[in-house]
Amino acid sequence: MSKSRDKQLGMQRSITRRDFLNGAALTIGAAIVPSSLFLACQRQTPPEQSLDYYPPARTGLRGSHPGSFETAHSLRDGTFWQHAGTPADTGETYDLVVVGGGISGLSAAYFYRSFAGPKARVLILENHDDFGGHAKRNEFSLGQRTLLGFGGTYSIESPAPYSAVAKGLIEELGIDVASYPKYVSKDLYFSLGLTPHIFFDQETFGADKLVVDPTSLGGVETGDRTSQTPARWQQFLAQAPLSAKAKRAYFQLYHDHKEYLPGLSSEDKKARLARVSYANFLRQIVGVPEEVVKVLQAGPQPLFGVGFDAVSAQDAWGLGSPGFAGMKLDPAPGKGMNRDAIPNEEAEKYFFHFPDGNASITRLLVRKLIREAIPGDSAADVVTARANYAKLDDEASSVRIRLNSTVVRVNHDGDPATAKQVEITYARFGRTYRVRAAHCILACWHVVIPYLCDELPGKQKQALYSAAKVPLLYTNVAIRNWEAFQKLGVSSIYAPGCYHTEATLDVPVSIGRYQCARQPEEPIVIHMMKTPCQPGLPARDQHSAGRIELYSTTFETMERNLRDQLARMLGPGGFDPSRDISAITVNRWPHGYAYEYNSLFDDFWLEGGETPCEVARQPFGRIAIANADAGAYAYTDGAIDQAWRAVGEITNRPANPPAGSSA
Repeated sequence: MSKSRDKQLGMQRSITRRDFLNGAALTIGAAIVPSSLFLACQRQTPPEQSLDYYPPARTGLRGSHPGSFETAHSLRDGTFWQHAGTPADTGETYDLVVVGGGISGLSAAYFYRSFAGPKARVLILENHDDFGGHAKRNEFSLGQRTLLGFGGTYSIESPAPYSAVAKGLIEELGIDVASYPKYVSKDLYFSLGLTPHIFFDQETFGADKLVVDPTSLGGVETGDRTSQTPARWQQFLAQAPLSAKAKRAYFQLYHDHKEYLPGLSSEDKKARLARVSYANFLRQIVGVPEEVVKVLQAGPQPLFGVGFDAVSAQDAWGLGSPGFAGMKLDPAPGKGMNRDAIPNEEAEKYFFHFPDGNASITRLLVRKLIREAIPGDSAADVVTARANYAKLDDEASSVRIRLNSTVVRVNHDGDPATAKQVEITYARFGRTYRVRAAHCILACWHVVIPYLCDELPGKQKQALYSAAKVPLLYTNVAIRNWEAFQKLGVSSIYAPGCYHTEATLDVPVSIGRYQCARQPEEPIVIHMMKTPCQPGLPARDQHSAGRIELYSTTFETMERNLRDQLARMLGPGGFDPSRDISAITVNRWPHGYAYEYNSLFDDFWLEGGETPCEVARQPFGRIAIANADAGAYAYTDGAIDQAWRAVGEITNRPANPPAGSSA
């Protein structure tokens, strides 16, 4: 892209977009850390004790940020111990050490304390500079106003009903899920005439064109209201840059009730649909032009991290995709259906979204564990509470959370069958340290565990390796107003051919002292999403390639792409990225969602049999394994349930919770 175009996009502007190390990093041993933290360590003052240490307000490249992953990569590559030196013995001994400070790790600490009592000593080790794992909080300061965005885990929701354990924990944290309607202005955008749109880009469809979406392919996060009215269809068909043949096929796909697999029973139809991708179902069975496939391709990316080339037609049917209305499929789920594709009325009603996503859940958990760290006493006031990071690793506290600490070894002190304790070694700012504990829960990504715990059986290691995480890019852009959205009548944009395939106005939620933007002249956060896919490859291979893409792409490239995309989509409404963008935070997750099994690529899921996650999560001596990977289920309740199970394995607590309790 030319320098003149960069200037038009505002790439040269000094806005709040660079992270705290401004895209640069210093190498210290095996870790890469910002110079400010290095100097603090040299002074023997933990950086978290600094008054200006507040990760939620950092912008630029977040998520798996520089400094959070280099040690783990060095361990994977077999180079870490070449220069790590002898670990320093801290002399610290705990009842439990939890590896991973995400929702599963924090829940494990909470459940353990509920069982063992408030005097139980617990240490949580977290490689990122903030707690919460994928439940990442993004804060923006625009003048006197603070805006919040979710940089990862989006909401309390699940395709299946929350378990008694997970629901019990949510209630104990003070979250009244049923009260959500009083916090969300669900009709705000609709009342202003804003609806979902599709952006057709020139590279994919031959012309840049923003067109009304008659079917709501996007807008999932904002809960956009729309309906397939004749007027909306007429407008779409008149403006979409598609051939006449493609327009006709697209319309017929939604309106003609054809039987595409005549002569088969419902069960046999589902069995066939489970073995063909939805993209190939459209091409080979329905017979639509390739343009139609391109329009629909990116639809399932927010759920699975892949497009319809790697999602079965049976799952597409369950998700409500077009083409199945005339096939007389009975409503019962077929073999091999993904849980996301199985409708459940009870689960759909259990929904709550905080302005910072499920980061509020992690903050409520931290408040329960370390009272002084998060001021306040309700699920409403936690939204605007400022965390006191200096209190997280206080030696006077029975629970401690140690950030910027990457665990590199977990092993029993002796024979795992008879050992009385576990040794945990971690790297922090170029040095290694050792602590001991009666038990350890690995609430981290499963692909990392074999590198930490060499004692595990070979079969279990292979199962852990198979948990391929789904790479994601969650980008939050703070803009000075959303008047361009109003002029264009847009609340969300589905952009199947663009760098980010989703762009939505922030969910209009006001809770406690936090108030959402209600007028177009007010500043707001745009949430954008990208899943780096490689269509045509099996899902795991797509995730592997996407992971490499995210690690190798510079923040500058990501910024240029989002600025160019917003200019092209919203420019006709007067949006100027050079003028209107106030701050940018890119949450990069090369290891994002837990991988969920797929009938196209996982025979055991379709045919039945033991799943890899069942093998992977087996306890080993004094070590138990949690994280959403342990259930191959990328939802908050899954992370909570796996924490409950892991704690039960090390405490011999009954498998089922007492009535009315989660502990």
